[in-house]
Amino acid sequence: MIGLLQRVSSARVEVDSELIAEIKQGLLVLVGVEKSDTQAQAERLLERLLNYRVFADAQDKMNLSLRDIQGGLLLVPQFTLPADTRKGLRPSFTPAAPPELGRALFDYLLYQAQQQHPLVASGRFGANMQVQLVNEGPVTFWLQS
Repeated sequence: MIGLLQRVSSARVEVDSELIAEIKQGLLVLVGVEKSDTQAQAERLLERLLNYRVFADAQDKMNLSLRDIQGGLLLVPQFTLPADTRKGLRPSFTPAAPPELGRALFDYLLYQAQQQHPLVASGRFGANMQVQLVNEGPVTFWLQS
């Protein structure tokens, strides 16, 4: 399971011009599910997302986690993230999970996040989403579990 996390001062998701999710300071995470992924990998990714130290402390060092700052977590499913781009001029989606597994694991990740963190929002699986964000830093990390 892949999480492309971005430290944001704000982020939002719209579907058909309707606002469906929004956070202030926190993490926007694009989530890609690969066909070999399991619930254990979703749990490990969530543990890392909630505890990864990417926010500045009083000495301006990246020492604080999302939990430490009580920031928002915006999870956005992204089918294209696991694409194999090593060859040619067109991505291969062979590594990506089929839609049923992708939805099940994304929903599991979202549910677990909502149980463990007070400020969680999400995009809509399978929808054409418009994602807006203000990347703070910019700070972006690729996490894979």
